[in-house]
Amino acid sequence: VAIKKISLQETSKELTLNEIEVMRTNRNSNIVNYLDSYIVEEELWLVMEYVDGGTLYDVISETCMSEGQMAAVSRE
Repeated sequence: VAIKKISLQETSKELTLNEIEVMRTNRNSNIVNYLDSYIVEEELWLVMEYVDGGTLYDVISETCMSEGQMAAVSRE
């Protein structure tokens, strides 16, 4: 699993709850799936599937893609 830690003091509660709801209701083999969440001290821990290879940000910032490739990735 992977755990995303969110500070409860620095983040809007509405945005955080919205993120959880979106992840909880959207299941797809092409995205990282949400498993559960926990409050640990002053943080909200979102437990998600672990995906080897890094974050999408890492991929797009390290890779040069053509417009067609970007469209295909976005569509998937």
